[in-house]
Amino acid sequence: MSSPLSLLRKYGIRPRKRLGQCFLCDPNILEKIVRIADVRDTDTVVEIGSGIGVLTAMIARTARRVVAVEVDRLLVEILQNELGDFGNVEIVHTDVLQFDFSSVCTHPMQEGRKERIKVIGNVPYNLSSQIVLRLLETRDCLDRVVLMLQREVAERLAAPPGTKDYGPLSVYVALFTEPTLENKVPAGCFYPRPDVESRVIRLDVRDKPLCRVDDMDFFRHLVRSAFSKRRKTLLNSLKSSPLPVTADQIGAALSALGIDGVRRAETLSVHEFAALSNFLCKA
Repeated sequence: MSSPLSLLRKYGIRPRKRLGQCFLCDPNILEKIVRIADVRDTDTVVEIGSGIGVLTAMIARTARRVVAVEVDRLLVEILQNELGDFGNVEIVHTDVLQFDFSSVCTHPMQEGRKERIKVIGNVPYNLSSQIVLRLLETRDCLDRVVLMLQREVAERLAAPPGTKDYGPLSVYVALFTEPTLENKVPAGCFYPRPDVESRVIRLDVRDKPLCRVDDMDFFRHLVRSAFSKRRKTLLNSLKSSPLPVTADQIGAALSALGIDGVRRAETLSVHEFAALSNFLCKA
């Protein structure tokens, strides 16, 4: 297959800013992404934002099946032209936020379970948080996710407690996956050149969540509320939130769990957030 830049010239592609299009043109980085994903000949891989299909072709040379998801109709036509020789590639024209990842988990495995797929993507940076949350919602059918993100976003996803980058997304990601920061990618590796640096992150989906959460909706509400006013203490942030519990119930929960209310949200571990959520959702 042709190089990324030659394909862009061949089809006269002008990246669409509205869709957040930045094409990764460094073949070494593309190959590293496939290696990080550890693509095997038994794998089904969903690629988010297949673009001009260079990474898609690399994946397809090894994977059993590749589902290439692309929202831009012009790029879908290019994918059809360039990937016609690959019988294991299916091109889906849709918004990834509307895509049903579980629909491709149809290959039977032992004990009647469906397979768990891999996801690879150079995602639009303006949609990265929404895409990550969407993937976490469909985690039961996922095995490994490898994404190219804005560097700050990738580092936020993998941030541990006690750091300035630690926030709600860090908590959700750690609950359901084991995140690993991979290569930093300079802006010069893309066309057009973005204004930010990028980084690859690997998310290995846990077989079970890191800890028990009795009510996921309440947990999410609690975590968002705790981080809503980062300069406030945990107790004051929760007391001023719209959580369906009283200030006395919050104080009693913190006391029972041995969590000092003067701490700030970024110091709490995922286990502490889960314990507090489980206690309060029964109040």
